[in-house]
Amino acid sequence: MPDPTPQPLDRLAERGRDDAPALVLRERTLTHAELRKRVGLLAGWLAGRVPAGARVASWAAKGELTCLLPLAAARAGVVHVPINPLLKRAQVAHIVADSGAVLLIGTRARLATLEDADLPPACSPIDEADVFALAEAQGDHAGPSAHDPDALAAILYTSGSTGRPKGVMLSHANMWLGAVSVAHYLGMAEDDVTLAVLPLSFDYGQSQLLSTWYAGGCVVPLDYLFPRDVAKACARHAVTTLAAVPPLWLQLTDVEWPAEAIGSMRRLTNSGGALTLDLVRDLRGMFPQSQLFPMYGLTEAFRSTYLDPVLVDTHPTSMGRAIPFAEILVMADDGSLAGPGQEGELVHCGPLVAQGYWQDAERTAERFKPAPAMSEYGGTAVWSGDRVLRDADGLLHFVGRRDAMIKSAGNRISPQEIESAAVASGLVAEAVALGVQDERLGDAIHLVVRPAVGSDDPESGLRKALQKELPNFMQPHVIHWRDTLPLNPNGKLDRTAIATEIGA
Repeated sequence: MPDPTPQPLDRLAERGRDDAPALVLRERTLTHAELRKRVGLLAGWLAGRVPAGARVASWAAKGELTCLLPLAAARAGVVHVPINPLLKRAQVAHIVADSGAVLLIGTRARLATLEDADLPPACSPIDEADVFALAEAQGDHAGPSAHDPDALAAILYTSGSTGRPKGVMLSHANMWLGAVSVAHYLGMAEDDVTLAVLPLSFDYGQSQLLSTWYAGGCVVPLDYLFPRDVAKACARHAVTTLAAVPPLWLQLTDVEWPAEAIGSMRRLTNSGGALTLDLVRDLRGMFPQSQLFPMYGLTEAFRSTYLDPVLVDTHPTSMGRAIPFAEILVMADDGSLAGPGQEGELVHCGPLVAQGYWQDAERTAERFKPAPAMSEYGGTAVWSGDRVLRDADGLLHFVGRRDAMIKSAGNRISPQEIESAAVASGLVAEAVALGVQDERLGDAIHLVVRPAVGSDDPESGLRKALQKELPNFMQPHVIHWRDTLPLNPNGKLDRTAIATEIGA
């Protein structure tokens, strides 16, 4: 078991050997010594610009700033709020207002899409291209901090089944121990090179950075346009570690991989959805010398389980066992501990459990509850809402989700966000968004709507309205038009009947 003692998150910058590469950017490569200097410079600027505990949001593609902000904000004693660069202005405005961010650092093009009322008066937008120049002009450098590991370090926004995104509060300890845990069970070392293709606004995306730097390794951030770009980057940089979600893995198995990329790859990791049997077979065939790590996690507890690569061929559909620092219980509906083969709710206990939802006591109370009496950790546990079972060998297996979330292309999507945008267009009177199982996406988004009375050409207009208001990953793959939608005995839309009708 690795060292369970948490540290301030910014201490991850101190782990690597001075002359070893730490971050490969388009124009240059930072060594770990240079990484430390740049983190210190950015932290000094933040500390001089905003008060301790303030929230600082970032809305930009992968680059030096977005990669260093998790550590620099932690060192400055401020709270980082990374925003998915794919989100549109309405979602960004909600996150900025909800978090109370006093700075929004973004690319000029993204900031230009915001309307006058989108940012609160207390929030200042800053072009990311200007940040390091401002920091150098100020000239303050912050050294390693001595912050309380239990202090809030970041707020990661994740979609909820009942509405707009909610902010998950992560402490220094949550993120530090998450990095330690992942680096340990993946067996990462200082000569590892991680290709960071996942968005840095997700816990899985942040882990690409933090676990690699804990091990003293190197990160290559990549915003790719085509799957072949990933394969080429793996060959060019001798990548040893690649993390992805099932839809991306499907795309990557359809492209030709250079021999150099296959030869350097030590490990492949998957989360954000289960791997199919066919996908496991294809990945094992393409990368016979690489370890494949299927994993399960939730933002509210970072990561919960992984399957040992030696078991992938014999147990390809299993979620595996708890990662270091996690205790995973399967609780039956009567509150008892579920026995082997008995379905129950996955409950995550231990120091990786987040601090709850930002300024949302009601939803926090629904998911974050006292740990069951049989827990070895005690304290607060997160009740995932996911149904699982543990087999006779102690391996966990996913059964299904209890909530209405749509899991498409690795993204957790709130049906209500899509439905609200559809109704707000004025073209439809009622809308129901559902996920329909899809081999490549996990869930394909189907939107069932009833047109509004008197709406003019609603079918073409609705697509345009949704493209304006919602990011690409929230766009419906299929829109079903109905003259009437079924109601349940309570007079509400009968989502179960609608789902049955479209095969969801």
